[in-house]
Amino acid sequence: MSEFEAIHHDMDRLIADSADLLQDVDSGNAMSARNLLHYLALRSRDLRPLQTRLAAVGLSSLGRAESNVLAAVDAVTLVLRQLAGTQRCETGAIEAIDAAAGQRLLDLHTDAIFGPRRSSRGAAIMVTMPTEAASDFTLVDHLLREGMDCMRINCAHDGPDEWARMIEHLRRAEARRNLSCRVLMDLAGPKIRTGSVEPGPSVVKVKPERDMLGRITAPARVWLYAEEAPRPSPTPSAASLPVPGPWLRHLACGDVVCLTDARGANRRLPVIVTDREGCWLESGGTCYIESGTPLAIERGGARVGTAHEGAVGELPPREIPLMLATGDQLVVTPSTIHGRSAIRDARGRVLTPATIGCTADEVFKDVRPGDRIWLDDGKIGGLVDRCEPDRLHVRITRTRARGARLGAEKGINLPDTLLHLPAITDKDRHDLEFIAHHADMVALSFVNSAADVRELRSLLSSYGGRQPAIVLKIETVRGFTNLPSMLLEAMKSPRCAVMIARGDLAVECGFERLAEAQEEILWLCEAAHVPVIWATQVLETLAKEGMPSRAEVTDAAMAHRAECVMLNKGPYIVEAVKALDDILRRMHGHQTKKRSMLRELQLVSSFRKARAARDSKTRPLPSPAIAVRDST
Repeated sequence: MSEFEAIHHDMDRLIADSADLLQDVDSGNAMSARNLLHYLALRSRDLRPLQTRLAAVGLSSLGRAESNVLAAVDAVTLVLRQLAGTQRCETGAIEAIDAAAGQRLLDLHTDAIFGPRRSSRGAAIMVTMPTEAASDFTLVDHLLREGMDCMRINCAHDGPDEWARMIEHLRRAEARRNLSCRVLMDLAGPKIRTGSVEPGPSVVKVKPERDMLGRITAPARVWLYAEEAPRPSPTPSAASLPVPGPWLRHLACGDVVCLTDARGANRRLPVIVTDREGCWLESGGTCYIESGTPLAIERGGARVGTAHEGAVGELPPREIPLMLATGDQLVVTPSTIHGRSAIRDARGRVLTPATIGCTADEVFKDVRPGDRIWLDDGKIGGLVDRCEPDRLHVRITRTRARGARLGAEKGINLPDTLLHLPAITDKDRHDLEFIAHHADMVALSFVNSAADVRELRSLLSSYGGRQPAIVLKIETVRGFTNLPSMLLEAMKSPRCAVMIARGDLAVECGFERLAEAQEEILWLCEAAHVPVIWATQVLETLAKEGMPSRAEVTDAAMAHRAECVMLNKGPYIVEAVKALDDILRRMHGHQTKKRSMLRELQLVSSFRKARAARDSKTRPLPSPAIAVRDST
């Protein structure tokens, strides 16, 4: 009993000490905020020995107490007192949120964020919009038809014109399908990225498809367009080449374009189609075409006169990524300096280490020797050995066995560094005006403290009217650590949610710790009755390549413990939404949060049917009143 008295004391003291935090919490979140504090007090000690003893005598081990902490603790305390003979059972002795009330609060808050959920599916589906959604109504319509409950617009891409058209397409689809769908707009935030790299040669490689024996199975398609009026290739091509407009107009179907490529190889590319926009060539051999490559026309087996000769226009330079391997040195510089690979002597020894720029100058003030650094979503890891005012000397400690490539615009994570970056950038402030008037939810990227949440609330209130719900994107170690205080600040608004941004979070806390961090976020949010969005790489291979991996399917099934599951864009995103809808519907009857729902197992039903079929050979089948029903 003394342990439960201590737990009660901890909960009462934390509530008293947090009176200032509870003071401005929205009335609809007041009970949830108190339950969150109760849960923090409960989990401030190691409960495992106590859980073992409770389970041994058949009592609740508090393993499902997130949504109703005080009621769960009081219930066990009451039973223990009854067993000890110090208190008899009294109806209504417990005055706190019980399990049913806790679930009702979570459901109420979830419906307020994502709208009424579809039948037979507990979790909503959120889909990130590709740029094509601004011009393709059918794509948005099919996503809504297959199960999309929330449209996510990433403000790091496109602009207000495209965003407005995406939302317009959604409203049309809602009216057509008689369905509702919410809109979440994701602030870009202060993402730290690598700078540009030194440009390589302006050359494109054209390569036909070959089988395992090197035989050509499909020629390469090359699109030519007038450099004065650029036209993208109407369908995928091996290369798109700008050429002079007058020269292009001389080409006819059946002509052959002759050239000598950058290696000195002579190539003949037949013209297969011409139209007003440009023309298509085919190449049966590999060629490297660079800016200024001379072009000649062959017609009827003879070269057309020199008056009809042309040349390839200006091609964009190719990016040559840095090659890095474990043990290499990398110098991080301001983004004004182009990155480049290491310079080596004739024996391969490094004379000058590789360099790469960084888009955030604050990094050079905040990083300290010994801090970890991760590049390109964790594909490359290193340690900062030495710091200078305008550069960091990094020793690469982790890459793939054969090394890794590092290019421009790749993410940089510094999990050990207290970065003094603004939570809301100038771009975010500009985007918020559109978001406040068009979105149901606004996601705060790279949120790290309650002050960040307070700033967002202040900016939103300046626009007046109905405020979009606040979604906290947890993608840094600081954000994870400060989640309780950020939740209490967000709960001062009527509606809030949390997104587990598992991509950056995995890089920040370490892939081996991601599952643990993910669980803790789910528990904490359930205690606050705040809905959770399970995000990043859900069915990603299916969305991008058309076929999921086995691990992805399991991950999608486990995502059912959250209130919403987010899919990223890809060519097969409609198929991914349909598959996720099916997975979530199947899981709905099996699990809610940590509680397994003991519905009839299909394998038990099959076993009973098999036994009945065997027994029918020797005795009559059971009457319809006791026949085994199918499990759905």
